Amino acid sequence: MTDAYIIDTCRTPRGIGKVGKGALAHLHPQHLGATVLKALAERNSLDTSQVDDIIWGTSTQVGKQSSDLGRMSALAAGYDIKASGLTLDRFCGSGITTVNLAAAQIMSGMEDLLIAGGTEMMSYTASIADPNTPSMLDKGNLELREIHPQSQQGVCADAIATLEGIDRKAVDELAVESQKRADRAIKEGRFDRSLVPVKNPDGSIALDREEFPRPGTTMESLSNLRTVFDMFRDIAVDETGETYGSLITRKYPEIKEFNHVHHAGNSSGVVDGAAALLLASEDYAKKHNLKPRARIVATANMGDCPTLMLNAPVPAARKALARAGLTPDDIDLWEINEAFAVVAEKFIRDLKLDRDKVNVNGGAMALGHPIGATGSVLIGTLLDELERQDKKLGLVTMCAAGGMAPAIIIERLDS
Repeated sequence: MTDAYIIDTCRTPRGIGKVGKGALAHLHPQHLGATVLKALAERNSLDTSQVDDIIWGTSTQVGKQSSDLGRMSALAAGYDIKASGLTLDRFCGSGITTVNLAAAQIMSGMEDLLIAGGTEMMSYTASIADPNTPSMLDKGNLELREIHPQSQQGVCADAIATLEGIDRKAVDELAVESQKRADRAIKEGRFDRSLVPVKNPDGSIALDREEFPRPGTTMESLSNLRTVFDMFRDIAVDETGETYGSLITRKYPEIKEFNHVHHAGNSSGVVDGAAALLLASEDYAKKHNLKPRARIVATANMGDCPTLMLNAPVPAARKALARAGLTPDDIDLWEINEAFAVVAEKFIRDLKLDRDKVNVNGGAMALGHPIGATGSVLIGTLLDELERQDKKLGLVTMCAAGGMAPAIIIERLDS
């Protein structure tokens, strides 16, 4: 089995995911994908006819985000027609899964040069969403609901906080720290190597900086925010009388009263964005003078309780570590997606991690979470930081709907 190497990584800034407010919201999702694909080709002088495949992640594949966004973005970026593409959906975990599958193709010896990444225009998906017909709760899914009741994600986050005894002070402290770290990273230029500005079709700059962060966030300002998901808890999902709360308590009757701790300030931001990574085999990299920046050490996928939905990152990380013959102490830096503060807080507590090694440049509470792209963003962020700190090993994981989590461990190579 050959090694798979990361040659380069790039991403767009994250724009506020609201039509009429976000700097990217007027653009087609394909345009964001094309932006990062074009940048990878130009930065690495790629002969795009030699790209074996483009594996792309997009969670909500409807309307403008349908029709194989990976392939269409490559064509829009001017790639040779020989560079094929596919688009997949593992909900929030899509952007890690694309990299894992690209690495597997190389490690198996089937392919030599691949691009992995993802796009999500949450401004667009929010504009077409029908809150009355959530896919996992429609009446056609009653049979599955009897086996595995699945609720609204924020209500799940509060259920986990309730079961784990994690209070609002803990999640708010994590949110404030995320904002501080993101602000420091931006001011020190820690994202600059991977950041690619997005241009409008006329060539003017649409966005060249992170748009979502709120660096003035404090514990006092967060204390003024009302919790959000208590308002969802008692909403009936259909005429059966089931509510978002009862879907959870049916499986976890020990929850007598929800401890609602999450709000807009300690939940992931709704944003637009795209990211991409270039991967190659050792032979291809040598023959084409491409200098690898990192090696894929191990990948893993893990499922957990779909009713709580957000708890798979810890077992996914443990599985990846076991595959690599490593322990948590061997990992220099960690990236765990801040879908909700409780996800990162539980991850840190369960694995007994040094907080100074986790999400050192902030996370989705400060920077936003462009669903299908986030995993690829985090891998790039991790690699840049491993290089900045002259560290070796990093692990990335994140929760995904349905109670899943992919994970990946990378090893920085000497420059």
